[in-house]
Amino acid sequence: MQSENRIFDDLVKVLNGAAGTLAGMGREAEATARERAKEWIGGLDFVSRDEFEAVKAMAAAARDEADALKARLDALEAGSAKPKTAKAKPGADAADA
Repeated sequence: MQSENRIFDDLVKVLNGAAGTLAGMGREAEATARERAKEWIGGLDFVSRDEFEAVKAMAAAARDEADALKARLDALEAGSAKPKTAKAKPGADAADA
């Protein structure tokens, strides 16, 4: 009986060692994959979230300014457009008569 327990103890030790080794290999593989992904993505022309938010804010400000300028231009055009009345040409009445 004592020898059976020792065999199971040795088997458990081997399995625990293998599980620890596999877990370590998994962590190392994950770290390597993350590093490779960062290198690959870093080589592409992606922007950071901060840069994206800054450009988005600038675009919104430019859009607001363009809308304000358009409204101002429309108001100026409406103010300068006066109703045109039909004016008789000088001498036109004389030709009709």
